[in-house]
Amino acid sequence: MIPAMPASVTAAAARPRQVVSRASRAVLRFGRVVVMGVVTGLILIAGVWASWGTAQHVMLTKGRERGTVEVARCGGGSCSGPYVPVSAGSRARERVVFEDSVAVSAGRTYAVVVKPGGDDVVRSGPAGVLYAWVPLGGALLLASVVVAGGLRRTRVAWVLAGSGVALLTAAFVAV
Repeated sequence: MIPAMPASVTAAAARPRQVVSRASRAVLRFGRVVVMGVVTGLILIAGVWASWGTAQHVMLTKGRERGTVEVARCGGGSCSGPYVPVSAGSRARERVVFEDSVAVSAGRTYAVVVKPGGDDVVRSGPAGVLYAWVPLGGALLLASVVVAGGLRRTRVAWVLAGSGVALLTAAFVAV
């Protein structure tokens, strides 16, 4: 028969495990926060990066060619039509091309900005700005899920989700 150990010996033997357990939990918690923070940052950076390709032309219009396009035809994911300049130094073009979206229809006239070095144009004005930032709106929604689940910051997640929904809704209404 094994003699029973005094209570003071068993309590002392259990303390190192509790210390190790608390320390490992703290390290794992810190690692989770760091990894989820990096994932959230990458998602938001990717959203800005995807949006900036178009947004820079729409938002920074100084020195760029601005004008209007009357859409003659749409097909194959793009629309085209004659370009009429509005800004000084811009030249008229018989045909410019821009992305076909749900809100573009043949026969309508749209304000556009010409991308440098070609005949590609993007919509300008409030509708163009909001449409350019749609990828960021999607990134905000995705990041809100990571923040809520991975970082366990529900208020921040709701702010991110609300911002994403507001941006996407405004773009939908404006376009």
